[in-house]
Amino acid sequence: MADSGHPDTDFPAGLANRTSASDMERKTFPRQHPEDIMTDHTPTERPARRDIGDDLVLPFTVDALDVRGRMVRMGRSVNEAIRQHAYPEPVSRLLGEIMVLSVLLGTSMKFNGKLIVQTQTDGPVNMLVADFTTPGYVRGLARFDEAAVKALSDEEARDPVRLMGNGHLVFTIDQGPNTERYQGVVALSGSLAEAAENYFAQSEQIPTRVRLAAGEVSDAQGSGWRAGAAMIQHLPPAAGSRPPEEEGSAADNWPRAMALFDTIEDHELLDPDLSPERLLYRLFHEDGVRVFDPVPVEWRCNCSREQLLETIRRFSEEERAAMVENGRITATCQFCSGTYEFTPEEVGLTGDAPEAEGTGDD
Repeated sequence: MADSGHPDTDFPAGLANRTSASDMERKTFPRQHPEDIMTDHTPTERPARRDIGDDLVLPFTVDALDVRGRMVRMGRSVNEAIRQHAYPEPVSRLLGEIMVLSVLLGTSMKFNGKLIVQTQTDGPVNMLVADFTTPGYVRGLARFDEAAVKALSDEEARDPVRLMGNGHLVFTIDQGPNTERYQGVVALSGSLAEAAENYFAQSEQIPTRVRLAAGEVSDAQGSGWRAGAAMIQHLPPAAGSRPPEEEGSAADNWPRAMALFDTIEDHELLDPDLSPERLLYRLFHEDGVRVFDPVPVEWRCNCSREQLLETIRRFSEEERAAMVENGRITATCQFCSGTYEFTPEEVGLTGDAPEAEGTGDD
């Protein structure tokens, strides 16, 4: 059986050839780092609503604190992805976190394309992958040692270090055919949120706070997986643009924003009865928070028969022959578990190509 949808795993360190400063608007946040992958445009402001729904990203600003941010709420979009795989609970929780992280960052991109967020680690859960495709499609998968995950105690199974071990978190930006992939790598030795914060601090030089949560939640409609995320970034005006009498108090803006942000609890990000807008009001009502049009998100796999056929044809003739079982080649998408069958002739094998014996589900 041939697997498809396989993410790249050999990423060079560093992130090169990223968006130049000339490609960015600087009206709102003039001190944005020129290598920032986040979009800098000002979204459409709108009046706040008490209830806003699920599967969305809500941009916001707290102008008094020189802060911009985003809040993500995922229900059906993450539940469908997790149900596709039937992973153990600790693995499903990590998958939910990396998926919501990809949405948090992917919806900020200023171009059409794909953001792939991937872990490469030495723990029981040795790989997590989520890819976000504009305008709002996300999917994900995990690879893990089932026996090693089962051997963990309940406490250990909630520790990201015991689950993932040490390694790297990789961000890949793919703008489509005939473009070069842009890749960035940051060390991963704790939680995904900590690694994301370190990426922005080291590569983008933007003070950033990230909070991720995922878990199974029960309500009147039943139980299901949910994920939530929040991020704030400190983007003060350019030096000298603020009135002199405000410079002293402005130094406290980021510490205050972090102190308020750090009060967020996991259950607040996952509660289906607590809208992102109400949570933002809880956090920043004294400073004034502005919200903008939400971006919808849904789970969708972009695999297709044509795509998988093209992937199989890239293998050598010997490898393609080894995939043949009972006169057919079966390819399985790792993201959605969809299966596709092909004849040897379709993948370019001649009629006298040998059928391999003893092939398995590799």
